[in-house]
Amino acid sequence: MREKSLAFLEQLINTPSPSGHETRGQRVWLDYARQHADETYSDAHGNCVAVLNKGGSPRVMLAAHADEIALTVNYLSDEGFIYVRRIGGIDPAIIRAQRVVIHTRRGPVRGVVGNVAPHLTKTDKDRKLPEMHDLFIDIGVDSRKAAAELVRVGDPITLVDGFELLRNDLAIARAFDNRVGTFAVAETLRLIRRNPGKLKAEVCAVSNIMEEVGLFGARQIAYSLKPDLALVVDVTHATDVPTISKPMHGDVRIGQGPTLTHGGSNHPELVARLEKIARQRKIAIQHEAVSSSSGTDTDAIFWTRGGIPSALVSLPNRYMHSPVELISLADLEAIPELLAAFSLSLTRQESFKVRI
Repeated sequence: MREKSLAFLEQLINTPSPSGHETRGQRVWLDYARQHADETYSDAHGNCVAVLNKGGSPRVMLAAHADEIALTVNYLSDEGFIYVRRIGGIDPAIIRAQRVVIHTRRGPVRGVVGNVAPHLTKTDKDRKLPEMHDLFIDIGVDSRKAAAELVRVGDPITLVDGFELLRNDLAIARAFDNRVGTFAVAETLRLIRRNPGKLKAEVCAVSNIMEEVGLFGARQIAYSLKPDLALVVDVTHATDVPTISKPMHGDVRIGQGPTLTHGGSNHPELVARLEKIARQRKIAIQHEAVSSSSGTDTDAIFWTRGGIPSALVSLPNRYMHSPVELISLADLEAIPELLAAFSLSLTRQESFKVRI
């Protein structure tokens, strides 16, 4: 991966961006995207847009969500321990014994999620997985008053695990889901910019908010942008590890390229064009099927304004919604290459419609 692109990816991943608190991550994204766009802006809620060839046609939206799963302060005990609520689909079973950062108005406060030693629980006959209300954070104080001087209810909390290259082109981090998507759409602008004069469409790269808690940002920005079509970038479950049933969850492998999704909110003509572009450019792709909804921003965009033609491009991701998500950088680089080639292939005022 290009050195400047890798530095951008690492900064983006390491900048905390919990759902509803994406501002710092969005600032990083805009600073990079504006280098490759004609115009950038953000809306009332923090959705960010970078535009190339404004006034072109069709208007294509390349969208990915900026937010990550997290926790939030819910209650301060008399002893100064902090109890939490979840933000998005975070698993309480993997949170115990983790280091965390509480993001307060006065700055970061470090803490640890308490974990009772097995020596003190070995008499328990029925040890159960923790529920969210069982978890508590220790910030090193001994009273509610002392805790309240540092944090308050509603402060977001993230794990501290950052970006790291594991081996070859494999990387690990918390919350690749889904800053890798916002990275990809920003990189798409950079690749398109290398072909001046060829672009006929208006391309709007979008880093939208609050996917993990309800697909909210994508619906907001799709409604206001009024795109003619949309390509969404997200992560998908890599199933090439032990214990995962391929007959149930499909066969998606790290290092074999991004996936295209078939069915549901994925417009068949858009998917067919992406397949054609991938063949022409010799970009390896994999395939997934959905029976109804994809659980991604594609669904929210698809049902906006009477139905925006949409398609989902996904990055295989092992151990999703954990502190050790694992991806292939080669898979990731293939996505902006595919999106840029697609955008440059669009003819003026081209539309996508199911043929009857």
